[in-house]
Amino acid sequence: MNITAIGLSHKTAPVEVREKLSIPEPQIEAAIKTLQSYPHIEEVAILSTCNRLEIYLVSKDAEMGIREVSQFLTEYGQLSIEDLRHHLFMLLHDDAVMHLMRVAAGLDSLVLGEGQILSQVKNTHKLGQQYGGIGSILHKLFRQALTAGKRVRTETSIGTGAVSISSAAVELAQMKVASLADQSIAIVGAGKMSRLLVQHLISKGAQDVTVLNRSAKRAEDLRKMFPEIELKLEPLAEMLPVIAKSSIVFTSTASNDPLLDKHNLGGVLAAESSLMIFDISVPRNVHSNANDLNNVQAFNVDDLKAVVAQNQEGRRQMAIEAEALLDEELANFTEWWRSLETVPTMNSLRDKMENIRVQELEKALSRLGAEFAGRNQEVIETLTKGIINKILYDPMVQLRAQQDIETRQQAMLALRTLFNLDGAVTNTQS
Repeated sequence: MNITAIGLSHKTAPVEVREKLSIPEPQIEAAIKTLQSYPHIEEVAILSTCNRLEIYLVSKDAEMGIREVSQFLTEYGQLSIEDLRHHLFMLLHDDAVMHLMRVAAGLDSLVLGEGQILSQVKNTHKLGQQYGGIGSILHKLFRQALTAGKRVRTETSIGTGAVSISSAAVELAQMKVASLADQSIAIVGAGKMSRLLVQHLISKGAQDVTVLNRSAKRAEDLRKMFPEIELKLEPLAEMLPVIAKSSIVFTSTASNDPLLDKHNLGGVLAAESSLMIFDISVPRNVHSNANDLNNVQAFNVDDLKAVVAQNQEGRRQMAIEAEALLDEELANFTEWWRSLETVPTMNSLRDKMENIRVQELEKALSRLGAEFAGRNQEVIETLTKGIINKILYDPMVQLRAQQDIETRQQAMLALRTLFNLDGAVTNTQS
């Protein structure tokens, strides 16, 4: 079996490519089922966020597995393989394992050390199990990656003061105006990203904030979280009238199509008005043509890189410390992975020992007589099983402990030869 990671991220593809391949949570099940229908894919998990789409798979043939995932991506994103290929990264086994651990630890994020990605990896694991994509190998991999991510956050300071995409957007807005306290601000959406936006805006002194959302309950829940300001709520149907009265707009919804463009904005904005829009959604909520309007400046997630760069330097040394922790977690996973190679040999040996035990026990019980055997069979069963377990314990431990591949393979060959595990069943006639 081979572990492979294939995908793209903010490092390899611009937002206009990433949004075509974004797989929203309601579509994850169908995507997993489609990928599992390919003949070479045994297990699969899909990590889709605003900054990345990564597919982790277990396959018997890594090259064919990569081809099948590439085919899926071209069909899903309606992109030619030529357009897609130079945006994709493809990682095999140890590199794929380490990559997922770095992702979970926030070391591969646009914002170094950001915390939200750990919960996104956890959700990927949950959905993969729920929809039958994750088997024993990816289950172990994701659990190890989550452990790695938690260790980095508890044993280093990389997450201290780490900004999120939301806070980077607020920082960029703050750089563009004299004071956020003087601005009329609208937030389109009321999800987790919007909650973080409100939190950071308040910390920067914002006072006039309106939240627009389809769900009145979710918006009301958001208002209750921040009693320190009078958060105004409006239905999404009032989006354009509210935006017309705003100076700064943040958008963060799950819409697959742009909510704002030069046409609907141009129809409501006064000629003398000035509007800045910060779109932190993928797919984008704001069409690129919004910048065609003279009184509109629209920014997307890729425009946050300059802000993020200013916050990165202080955490680079912490990232080096984090990498050492990830090396330990990689070693733990590798040790487990190597132990899988010994499973067929140990299962064969245990099966042979069990067959011998059962045959010899039956003969012994028949000689002891029905009355004695009936009273003592359970005790004798426990005794003989205990003997087999103790005999097998040291070979199992020693075989799994062999770090050198050649030594381990020689030991397995010796066991199979000495116990005739590939030959006929032993005749135990006395």
